[in-house]
This record gives sequence, structure tokens and C-alpha cells, in this order.
Amino acid sequence: MHSVCKVACMALQGPVDQSALQKRRLKAVRLFEKGISPSEVARRLGVHRQSAGRWRMEWLAGGDQALKSKGRIGRKSALGSEQTDRLAAILKAGAVAAGMPTEVWTLPRVAKVIRTEFGLGYHPGHVSKVLAAMGFSCQRPSRRAVERDEEKIPHWKRYK
Repeated sequence: MHSVCKVACMALQGPVDQSALQKRRLKAVRLFEKGISPSEVARRLGVHRQSAGRWRMEWLAGGDQALKSKGRIGRKSALGSEQTDRLAAILKAGAVAAGMPTEVWTLPRVAKVIRTEFGLGYHPGHVSKVLAAMGFSCQRPSRRAVERDEEKIPHWKRYK
């Protein structure tokens, strides 16, 4: 698997377990100590050959310490915990209460709320990650005609 594809797949799977990745790198070190080639280590651990080769070079240059986890991958959220709590309260109060014309929350609308309430600019495409981290999920509203007359519907439905 190509390394770029691996990163994309990991992003789709959710949060990365840094300790599991570190254990895998240290397992590779134990295999290198036994004289096993990077290609064979890659095959045994299910990683790309280049990754195993890079780990070996880092290990030779800095020992086990060089392969320890460096912590969380990626940029930290600009929203603090109090801000995410406040955002959750705003979202639960409803879109109309936040000044939107309808009750539907869209990513651009949430991005606008984040910008006006907290002064932080989020691209609408990244707002979904913030919402997912807060425990919100994507919901699609059911579309109903404004003219819908519930009392007349049974009359027009076909019965088998």
C-alpha cells in the first residue's frame, strides 16, 4: 500500500493510537537486532518497506528513543473546551435562535457561528471534524412540501 494511501485510510478510520504505532516500531527494532532485513520486517509487520527502512535508520542514529511517539499527529483544535461547550449549547438551542433563517444546521452555518462567537476562522470542510469530536453526527432533514395537508394524504394514498 502506498504511504499516501495509508495516511488517507488512517484519517478515515478515526483517531490514531500513538502507543500502538510506537509498539510496532519497537517491535521492528527487536527484529532489526536479530539481523532481519527491513524488507522482511516490513512484511512481518504489514508496513511499507520504506517505513521499515526509515525506522532502521532512525534507530541506528538515535536508538530506541528515536522511535518513541512524538505525540498527537496534526494541528490541535483552535477551540478550547469552554468554547466547544458553548458551541454545543448554541447548536442545541437551534439554528433560528442563532440567527439563521431556518432550523437546518449546515457546515457553512456552523463555521459562521464559530467565526462570530469566537473569532476563529474554520473552513466549512473542517467544521465536520470539530462536530464529530464533539459527538455530533451528520443528519439529513426529511423534505416535506410546505403545502402538505396531512388530513388529505390518506385519501390520496393507494391501498393494495
